[in-house]
Amino acid sequence: MHVAIRAAALGLLAAATLTLSGEASAQSYGVPAGPKIGEMEVKAYQGIPKTKVAVQLTSDTHLSRELRRQVMIRLSKRGNEVGFSGGNVMRMDVSYFDFSDSGRGDYGTQGGQPSYAPPGSNPRMDLPSNTIRRRDGLGSPTSVPTLRITLTLYSKDGGKVLWTASGSCATQADKAQTAGEAIINRIFDSADKSLTGDAGCPL
Repeated sequence: MHVAIRAAALGLLAAATLTLSGEASAQSYGVPAGPKIGEMEVKAYQGIPKTKVAVQLTSDTHLSRELRRQVMIRLSKRGNEVGFSGGNVMRMDVSYFDFSDSGRGDYGTQGGQPSYAPPGSNPRMDLPSNTIRRRDGLGSPTSVPTLRITLTLYSKDGGKVLWTASGSCATQADKAQTAGEAIINRIFDSADKSLTGDAGCPL
């Protein structure tokens, strides 16, 4: 009797161990990291349909609006009607990080005007400004200011991901828009097939 109970307990323990190791393996195969700085990546699960596309920003900044305009131009050249609502949805994330100089007065913050905003930009509501930097005293993951753009196209029926693309460039704040336009152009020059390549970052 005791032998049977012990065998059953060992069986349950082995099953639990296999399940946990399976979950760990599955987690390790999660969403892959974006391409390296200076590269772009397109994943065409299917081609971009010739239907209306609503380009929606995840964060509304001057830079992201300017780069959305470029995305809409490139989509129009492909024969897509574009807008801010209706049709398939293309989510656009534009991120600019500058961890290269923590002693600067305009070091990146949450709230307030971003460093890449040109003169004359509409003022943003001043939120509590928290400095964005590592708190553990270790160096930043990148020593250069970096612009990263991610595009994800969802179908209007069911929200299935049809197509994704991302790219990044090392660039100074005053050249971020030029770098972003270069990334977008390189992505849409090769938008019909999955690939990884040079992002076309300006020198």
